[in-house]
Amino acid sequence: LLTSLVTPAWAQQTSLREASAQAQQTQAALQEKIDAADDETRELLTRLRDASRDASRLERYNEELSRRNETQAALIERRREAIDQLSVTREALPGLLRDMVTRLRTLIEADLPFLREERLARVQSLESMLDDSEMAAADKLDRVLSAWRTELDYGREMDTWQGTLVGDEARQVDYLRVGRVGLYYLTPDGRSGAVWRADERAWQPLEGDALDELRKGM
Repeated sequence: LLTSLVTPAWAQQTSLREASAQAQQTQAALQEKIDAADDETRELLTRLRDASRDASRLERYNEELSRRNETQAALIERRREAIDQLSVTREALPGLLRDMVTRLRTLIEADLPFLREERLARVQSLESMLDDSEMAAADKLDRVLSAWRTELDYGREMDTWQGTLVGDEARQVDYLRVGRVGLYYLTPDGRSGAVWRADERAWQPLEGDALDELRKGM
């Protein structure tokens, strides 16, 4: 009877221990899964943050690239327009150069009569150059612009020199030029002088104070 009473209790305790061990194993396995899931979650969060940063960098890069593309497209368009304009200019250049040389001759012929032979010789050289088919258009343009710059410089300079008198080549005089505003001459002895009247295209003698000022100017 005692044995029959003890055995069930022992068996019951064994069963409880086994059940407890099984529960512990199950709990451990569940904890491992939870830990693994937690590690995986943290890794996924890390990847998500990295991906978010990469996406932000990519977005900023795309914005910058878009601005660069717009700038590049505008530059390409300006260059295309410049090329088109250059083509038109190249076709018009010969006529433009000839017109500039013609205008230069007209200016010199209507201007104060200083260094006239030298300046007209320069124009004649340009006219001959324009007929040179072997000379590059760019070189022709450089020479024409150089001649124009020389003429423009005359308007900003004061100059004196000796030469034959315009209208009386037998006389030697001293000239004074003030830009393109005034052209004067004084005889070597300083006793007489005159100013060029552009409207009359003739010399007007100077006397008294005007002649004294001319001597000072010289």
